[in-house]
Amino acid sequence: MTVMKTRVAAAMLGGFIATSTHATAQGQTRDLAADFLPELVVVEDTGGTPARPYYVAIGMSGVSEAEGYVADLGAGGPQSIDESDMLPVESPSLTPGYVEARSLSLPEGTTPFFLVGDDELSMSWLQQRGEVLRSLNAVGLAVDVSSADGLQQIRDAASGIEVRPMAGDDLAERLNIHHYPVLITSARMEQ
Repeated sequence: MTVMKTRVAAAMLGGFIATSTHATAQGQTRDLAADFLPELVVVEDTGGTPARPYYVAIGMSGVSEAEGYVADLGAGGPQSIDESDMLPVESPSLTPGYVEARSLSLPEGTTPFFLVGDDELSMSWLQQRGEVLRSLNAVGLAVDVSSADGLQQIRDAASGIEVRPMAGDDLAERLNIHHYPVLITSARMEQ
């Protein structure tokens, strides 16, 4: 039976949420904030899977680690997951094409990164801009790659630059980008 419970458990201290723990004489750790909070109140009970085990992840919830969620890995034990499980990567809002350079105001210290695909334009761009990308310690995001072979071709063209597969639609929306390849730094976007 699921019991949806709500507890506000934050102590504000100088604009930051403060949490504290205390080691007992028996060596156990307790969440001190939970000692000062009211009991949880049932707001609604709709049945289903209890949510309580997931509360340990948010801290200050009064849920001990022992009660926390543990993934059921089945009889086969841990399964190996590798990068090929992330492929293919498709970013429908991005296509190969021309990107007009423009200023950006991302947080100082943002790691330079670039978006590419396994298309001819991206491969050519990587070969032309490789030295600049390496000097910036830029990280590549393969936003449109169909296979492990395609990802390896991108990495070969990037020659020693880290490239990871990742859908780019969210970035495209946030930065108003429609095409790649593109280099993005804290101050500028350029092809």
